[in-house]
Amino acid sequence: MFAHNLKALRLAKGLSQEELAHLADIDRTYISSLERCVYNASIDVVERLASVLGVEASDLLLRRPKGPAETALEDDK
Repeated sequence: MFAHNLKALRLAKGLSQEELAHLADIDRTYISSLERCVYNASIDVVERLASVLGVEASDLLLRRPKGPAETALEDDK
């Protein structure tokens, strides 16, 4: 969930991985790795990313309820 939420929030803010990395003082390749679930983020990194994205740290970790389109796609399986 963290990787999905991170990417969705980054894109919603209109930030590139490089811009987010710069603002959070994190390497761009680390942002990429986080979004691809290669690494797990420390609490410190989660907090820094949340601060830059203007959300609570918990928002990066929460599972979002599925929207109607996602539910319909799963029903077709």
